[in-house]
Amino acid sequence: MHRRALIGLPALAALVCSAFSAAPAFSQSGDIRIAHIYSKTGPLEAYGKQTQTGFMMGLEYATGGTMAVNGRKLVVLEKDDQGKPDLGKSLLASAYSDDKADLAVGPTSSGVALALLPVAEEYKKVLIVEPAVADSITGDKWNKYIFRTGRNSSQDAISNAVALDKPGVTIATLAQDYAFGRDGVKAFKDALKTAKLVHEEYLPTSTTDFTAGAQRLIDKLKDQPGRKVIFIIWAGAGNPFKIADLDLKRYNIEIATGGNILPAMASYKNFPGMEGATYYYFGIPKNPVNEALVSQHYKQFKAPPDFFTAGGFSAAMAVVTALKTTNGDTGTNKLIKAMEGMSFDTPKGKMTFRKEDHQAMQSMYHFKIKVDPAFAWGVPELVREIKPEEMNVPIRNKR
Repeated sequence: MHRRALIGLPALAALVCSAFSAAPAFSQSGDIRIAHIYSKTGPLEAYGKQTQTGFMMGLEYATGGTMAVNGRKLVVLEKDDQGKPDLGKSLLASAYSDDKADLAVGPTSSGVALALLPVAEEYKKVLIVEPAVADSITGDKWNKYIFRTGRNSSQDAISNAVALDKPGVTIATLAQDYAFGRDGVKAFKDALKTAKLVHEEYLPTSTTDFTAGAQRLIDKLKDQPGRKVIFIIWAGAGNPFKIADLDLKRYNIEIATGGNILPAMASYKNFPGMEGATYYYFGIPKNPVNEALVSQHYKQFKAPPDFFTAGGFSAAMAVVTALKTTNGDTGTNKLIKAMEGMSFDTPKGKMTFRKEDHQAMQSMYHFKIKVDPAFAWGVPELVREIKPEEMNVPIRNKR
């Protein structure tokens, strides 16, 4: 499924290029220039490509197919950061200065995002962060030019805590040793009220052999009473679910995790009944925007939209909603004023940019994995929608 979906991407890129081939080099024509910095290649390539697909589909949908707001054409400038912070930083600087980008969207990696934040501040231009997750992006590293449509680590963590935080539960965490993993574990730990956290295991992002880490996790959990859970926070390459091969059942240790892209969720089929919380799964939200995304994606790629496709679509909805509010005016102060507290429709339903830190408040979904032979992945069946007002997402910036 995933391979078929990705084969369609060059066709989409060609379509996009032809749509903008007549675009002049600079914005004297009145074009609205949007830089999209993402991992077109590199370890998070699959996520980046989905975001780009969703972003272009979202712009198309939000503008009713015109790709314009208030008579001004939307021009998307694609930049491949390869998952490298220094490269991302220079690409955003050149997009704002040389390419005269009015605003930017991206990036895929939290490490790259943290490098981009001061660039947005230096050039006094809006950066809509999608899908990088680290709390520090809208936390202590935040500035007023940063808005985020993607969920943050706290939203991931609090929603997963809702699924797992029960009396008599003992938890150990397994995460990648960088901003995404460490921020995720910190937020998860902060959100636990009754369950007991006994160990945090951090491994390099390049890990392929999980034996040593898994053994440390087992040693911490095996003698604990009650329900024992390893909660996994992982992105990109490597399959941490291999730890199940080390006979966790012998010690009655379960695995839990959040949502992921469909190819990664193939391994979820081995864990029927596994609980967690997810940002998006195409079969869960019931609203016109999600219906439009799902039907358009099936039409174009003969496959459902994935986790990050929905995120790209949401970022596009935020961009167009803001530009419609300003009547196409791309002045930074006008955009910020329009976007603070702004609500906009997405495939997940309504999101709202919180005034204090510009984080999009949004629903998350508590799921239980069901095995359905019709699907190549474990299907996350909705237990319940966790609404934004149910999650006490901390404001972590020092505004």
